[in-house]
Amino acid sequence: MNPPNGFSQHAVACITSSTAGRVLQDQQVKKTGGAMRKEAGDSRVLALEDHPDIESFLNDTLRFPPDEIKPNMKIKSVTPKPPRKPRLARASSLDEKSWRRRRVFRMSLENLIDPNETSSSNGSLQESSLSHPTRSRVVLNGEQGSLHNLQDASEASPYGKNKGSISDSEKQVSEVPSASVGLMQGKESSGSKPRLSKITPPRPLPPLELSVASHVLRTANRIDSDYMDYQHYSQSRFERLSSSLSDTGLHNRGMVCDSCSTDSMKSTFSLLTPLRAKDVRNRSYLEGSLLASGALLGAEELSRYFPDRSIGIFVATWNMQGRKELPENLDDFLFPSDPDYAQDMYVVGVQEGCPDRREWEIRLQETLGPHYVMLYSAAHGVLYMSVFIRRDLIWFCSEVEYATVTTRIVSQIKTKGALGICFTFFGTSFLFVTSHFTSGDGKVYERILDYNKTIQALALPKNVPDTNPYRSSPSDVTTRFDEVFWFGDFNFRLNKDRESVDSILNQHLEKDLSKLLQYDQLIKEMNNGAIFKGFQEAAIHFRPSYKFDIGQDSYDTTSKQRTPSYTDRVIYRSRHKDDIHAVKYSSCSVVKTSDHRPVYGLFRVKVRPGRDNIPLAAGQFDRELYLIGIKRRITRELQKRQEIKDQKSSRVCTVS
Repeated sequence: MNPPNGFSQHAVACITSSTAGRVLQDQQVKKTGGAMRKEAGDSRVLALEDHPDIESFLNDTLRFPPDEIKPNMKIKSVTPKPPRKPRLARASSLDEKSWRRRRVFRMSLENLIDPNETSSSNGSLQESSLSHPTRSRVVLNGEQGSLHNLQDASEASPYGKNKGSISDSEKQVSEVPSASVGLMQGKESSGSKPRLSKITPPRPLPPLELSVASHVLRTANRIDSDYMDYQHYSQSRFERLSSSLSDTGLHNRGMVCDSCSTDSMKSTFSLLTPLRAKDVRNRSYLEGSLLASGALLGAEELSRYFPDRSIGIFVATWNMQGRKELPENLDDFLFPSDPDYAQDMYVVGVQEGCPDRREWEIRLQETLGPHYVMLYSAAHGVLYMSVFIRRDLIWFCSEVEYATVTTRIVSQIKTKGALGICFTFFGTSFLFVTSHFTSGDGKVYERILDYNKTIQALALPKNVPDTNPYRSSPSDVTTRFDEVFWFGDFNFRLNKDRESVDSILNQHLEKDLSKLLQYDQLIKEMNNGAIFKGFQEAAIHFRPSYKFDIGQDSYDTTSKQRTPSYTDRVIYRSRHKDDIHAVKYSSCSVVKTSDHRPVYGLFRVKVRPGRDNIPLAAGQFDRELYLIGIKRRITRELQKRQEIKDQKSSRVCTVS
């Protein structure tokens, strides 16, 4: 009767040979003088008959410690069976061989870490004999131990392909059984089943990629530069607050299979909301309610483009002093270094503009590039205003209207006055006004008169309906719009002499200019409520924008010695509190072609959904200007590349 653990009472030594014929076993066959016989077929159990010295054989073969070999060992005699006929098998490809090798290695690891397995079954031996690894099982008399599922050193080691390294293979095979037997003997003394320790990786494994798409598929679907951060960007920028075409929505609606990845969906579905045929037949986009499903200016479209319902607006003013020469580069003016992203809308007002107004607009379009189009442009004498907007937002704008006011006594002279442009974006109405008030250090009263005449005579809006007529006033144009930006050369000065102003500026107090601003005329009049009622101005942290020497950073050095002043300003007001948030307010010190420095402001403005009953611009923009500006931009880039190429080719080494 066998013991409970399944081992026999007599010691048995069984050596299993594989069809491949291992180098280690060949060496042992030569040593034993034919006592161990190799068969070219499937694996079988061979008997060791009448070996002269069984103790030396086991020591030389498996290198067991001498104290583990007992003199009363007996060998079970087994009659060898005739070899089976070789089974014809088709030649395995390289992929199948590698797959089988990985499968065998994985099965070996599972057997090593299996806590319930103590020996290999006959079925596992027969299955493993077709997969090439050599396995050995040794059972010693009086000891309950087993060695199983030991791979040949040439299979487990990357150096196993070298058939000449016999000593290394013998060393690896001999060391593993010794350590395993010792481990199992220690386990047996504690009364538990023999179990090998788990193999832990020397370093943490790399994280698995969650995308189910293959590398080739992801590469094929990479259609633009923001592919790598598309998932993060789509969640932060295009996350819908209502039903729309999001990644989750696609799966929920059954439009995509579960095995599709985000990367593969990007090339199949755009970020635009799918249009149902029913909506296409019924909608005219000429009338509709505020919260109607599918409204062009409704909450759904607004949330899809602006999840936080706010847009970025760049507002700038610049007195060009009538100069014909334009700056070579406007990048520093339109794209300040601090914000990482460009704004959604650019509004630039000019006083005493250059003679060629069209050239100025082309330069603006060239600098802004193909992502922006000029929504509208207007002029009043030498007052210019240009409104640029991102090209994919022009469909949400109403018709654009403008009006002008002359503040001079002689209306034919249009050097002083105001120019206003208004339109509705979604459900929020905007008014942009640029002005040039009366100049002179002491003419504060005349400048207040210019302001009062402007708010009364500027006839806006005309056809675009007022979004909130109950809060409008017929005597003040600024009350008839949700968001108002007023900018220009207001000509308010500092009530201080030149020497005192220079001494304050020499202290380099750019972060705290309160000592200088306490003499500003505009701040004083706004605090008294005499001008720009309800308007605000961001904190000033830049030096006065007037008056500089042309092309220099020094203030007026002529005989007049004009006092530096903050004549160029950008102010704003809103119907609703905290709708406008000033992000940055500064001047551009790089542009030096005028005695004024450009002054700009970056704002975040809250936008509300609107109705479809307003006259829409229907995507109208200045197409001719767009094409000219893009061609200029391409030509400039090609010229730069050619100049760099010429510089590299003209480098000649001369030896004198």
